[in-house]
Order: sequence, then C-alpha cells, then structure tokens
Amino acid sequence: MPEELYTRREYQSILLKTLGESPKLRMIDFFLDNPVSDFTKKEVIEALGMSKLTFYKYFKDLVELSLVTPSRKIGRATLYKVNLGNPIVRMLVEYERQLSLQISEKEKAKAQKPVPLSTTR
Repeated sequence: MPEELYTRREYQSILLKTLGESPKLRMIDFFLDNPVSDFTKKEVIEALGMSKLTFYKYFKDLVELSLVTPSRKIGRATLYKVNLGNPIVRMLVEYERQLSLQISEKEKAKAQKPVPLSTTR
C-alpha cells in the first residue's frame, strides 16, 4: 500500500526526521518525493492519511508561497505539483541532499572501522 510510505514512522523521510512532522512539512515532503508528478487535493489527503480539515487549513499557505503550484485541470479537478523553481523548495532539496551525504559519510566511516580480532582460543 503506497500510503504507508507517508503514514508509517519507519518510512519517515530525512526531512521529517530532522525538521519535525508538521502538516505543512508533511505535504511539502510528499510533493518533494514526487517532483515530476501532479496530484489532486484528494490524492494528497489520501496518501498522507490526513484529515480534510487539517489539509485545507495548511494547503492554501503552500500555494500562496508558491511552494506548490497548480499544474493543470482535469474536468473540475485542479492538479498541483511542487514548484522546483521556488527558492525555499530549492533550499529544502539541497538541505536533504547535504544531510543524506552527511549520513552516508558517517555510515561509510563506521563500515571502515577495523573489527577487533577475537582473543578466544
């Protein structure tokens, strides 16, 4: 089930682990995870397992700040996608990239530590 990626703690992104799980950040994170796709509001609500009330309370701010922009209409439904040209979005992408590099360097250093030899005979 794809919704599990956005609702189960063990699948939480680096962005959410470091900056928190506010509804706005969860929505931004969802769009950042799917930069070439566009979604209806209903699809985002369902994927995030978020209440409509919470979604509508915060989504308008993302649109007003141009973090998320309307991409097209299908019938009466408007689809939205992340605005990769927005400086805040670019900053978040770079933050996530740098953090991933930092984590991978730490893991690499751990893996390269020599394993002590056993002293049992």
